[in-house]
Amino acid sequence: MIRKSREIEERAVENVAELMCAAARTAPKGKGQDNLVTLIIKGATKQRLAEEMRRIARESGAGFFNRDAGGLDKVDVVVLFGQIVKPMGVPNCGYCGFANCAETEKNKGLCAISIGDLGIALGSAVSLAADCRLDNRIMFSIGKAALNLELFDDKNVKIAYGVPLSVSGKNIFWDRG
Repeated sequence: MIRKSREIEERAVENVAELMCAAARTAPKGKGQDNLVTLIIKGATKQRLAEEMRRIARESGAGFFNRDAGGLDKVDVVVLFGQIVKPMGVPNCGYCGFANCAETEKNKGLCAISIGDLGIALGSAVSLAADCRLDNRIMFSIGKAALNLELFDDKNVKIAYGVPLSVSGKNIFWDRG
């Protein structure tokens, strides 16, 4: 049996994507509350995501959505990280800008500790990808499009980021223009 470069690299990217989800899951969480949701997308769903990013670019004038959609066209796999953002009940915190968690909920605020948990999970995931020498980049634009398309089953996911993965002779996320 012979396996060629393309097949080997595709399998490697999918394996690393799965490991990234595991790394994000085991990252530290505030008060031990795990509100992370991960998805791995490819194929037609990835294409829908790129199309939504282009729509956002057209309607908003935010050209980086179009640029990032072009990056999505060049990869096979994207890992999505979403956070169910709800107050964590940390006494005397106020990082969200409200006096307490009850005020945050009343005003539909977003818990800064919960959002911070997402950042820590992302850092853990992309460091694993880097350790495996896969090119990657955390993109707000992908997460925004994923939320618009309601790709997450849980409608309480309020913040998301996407991480496209690439294996190529040159990092496609480096000279983005």
